[in-house]
Amino acid sequence: MTTKQILTTTGVLALPFLTSGQVTFSKDIAPIIYNQCSVCHRPGEIGPMALTNYQEVRNWAPTIKYVTSIRYMPPWKPDPEYSRFIGENFLTDEQIGTIAEWVDNGTPRGDPASEPLLPEFPEGSVLGTPDLVLSFAQSHLHKGDNKDEYRYFVLPTGLTEDRMVKAVELRPGNAKIVHHALFFEDATGQAAMQDAMTPEYGFDGFGGFTGGSQEEILTQKQYPGYVPGQKPRYYPDGLGQVMQAGSDLVIQMHYAPWPNDERDSSTVNIFFADANEVVDREVAAHIMVPFPDVINDYFIIAPNAVETFHGRWTVPEDLSFMGLAPHMHLLGQHWEVYLEHTDGSIDPLIHIPEWDFNWQGTFYFERFVVAEKDAVIHAIASYDNTTENPNNPNDPPIFVTWGEGTEDEMYYLPLLYVPYNQGDEDVVFGETTNTNDTNHATDRNVIFDIYPNPVEHYVNAAFMIDRGQPLKIEIIAMDGTVVRSLRQNEFFRVGDHIINFKTTELNHGVYMLSVKGLDFAMTKKFIKL
Repeated sequence: MTTKQILTTTGVLALPFLTSGQVTFSKDIAPIIYNQCSVCHRPGEIGPMALTNYQEVRNWAPTIKYVTSIRYMPPWKPDPEYSRFIGENFLTDEQIGTIAEWVDNGTPRGDPASEPLLPEFPEGSVLGTPDLVLSFAQSHLHKGDNKDEYRYFVLPTGLTEDRMVKAVELRPGNAKIVHHALFFEDATGQAAMQDAMTPEYGFDGFGGFTGGSQEEILTQKQYPGYVPGQKPRYYPDGLGQVMQAGSDLVIQMHYAPWPNDERDSSTVNIFFADANEVVDREVAAHIMVPFPDVINDYFIIAPNAVETFHGRWTVPEDLSFMGLAPHMHLLGQHWEVYLEHTDGSIDPLIHIPEWDFNWQGTFYFERFVVAEKDAVIHAIASYDNTTENPNNPNDPPIFVTWGEGTEDEMYYLPLLYVPYNQGDEDVVFGETTNTNDTNHATDRNVIFDIYPNPVEHYVNAAFMIDRGQPLKIEIIAMDGTVVRSLRQNEFFRVGDHIINFKTTELNHGVYMLSVKGLDFAMTKKFIKL
């Protein structure tokens, strides 16, 4: 065989190999986009463009390459090498490189028949059918003056008895201007009285609706808040927050600066504990703020200075921490929070190396972080009040301290916890957070072996689904009776998940865990001792 024949044969043989190794939308890009981008980038959601099919993604390919390369998108700010959380949404270096290679090679589609299906996103709520829906009584006009607006709205719950809250979900009426929202309970009627004193709907305010001191503000009962792009979470089995009969839900809405007049009329979905769920611990929050006895200093940021404040809180009793929600404004640079045990060992809680005011939220741990009495929470936050900070709202810089406006600053850290119970160390929460496992579509739906089995208290049940979709998850007796409804049409992403539940109140016997999707149903037996 001649040299030319050898080269020709080698080239022909190599061609299929090169083609099969090429990065394509169908094989490589669609699983990433559909699982980690389309939840926000689809009609009716907060993303400014839809990314639900090949053509839409191809149209924005250079932009996608850029914003993923600088890690602006997806908007996940905690450092995954420091600590891990439920519902993480970040790209690995490999995924970012895959997107760049696809764009640089001309965005080939590949075989359309091999593309994964777009997740079946539910209409409206991602948690299912709410037990209580509260809506604005009328729309609110947010003026187009390029200024922040903090405004309270009072929504009567109409409850005739106390209920145990499992989740709160805001559905923004105008996602362009709703920056974030906080939810409070008011059983005193003070917020409604303040609203009645203003001619327009709602009333301006920040920090607290009682008009009291900062100490009083920090004791107001607060539910998990809303930030764009973050899925609301159910409290784990056996945990919740009481919503009192006759109380009002008070929403503090932060409307972002906007150049044009815009109206908003938002809705809040509230989910209560199932009748057969025994909630024996109420979730509470300790909020770290920069009082001198917390940071051992005054919270004043001088012009042309970079300041760091190190707060400390001594845990007053044995507690099990569920999550935290760091907050600061435009001068903020980074957070680091860790738990120092009495023996000197450290549990890292969160590290946000590059704070971004536009993307904040509540971050829930994968499992309880248990802290014994006299352990210390350390919370370190830094601020850049120099002209080197492109987000500095003041030029030249000025003295900045605590305040309600975006141009003021904050050191605000809610820590969510419950009293410690023996065995909390073994409780695993919610969805898996291993992004590497959930980026690519699976080829089956399966429930893995339940652990432990037989069971006395908590169960950690893992399952896998091949397409993002709403699921119904139930505990069923052997005669077919539904004993517990754990989830009713909650949206779960493609990949691996974990759900935990208590069996303390179940009678001895054999039960089935049932997971039903759009086109499948699967069960797994377990024994209650």
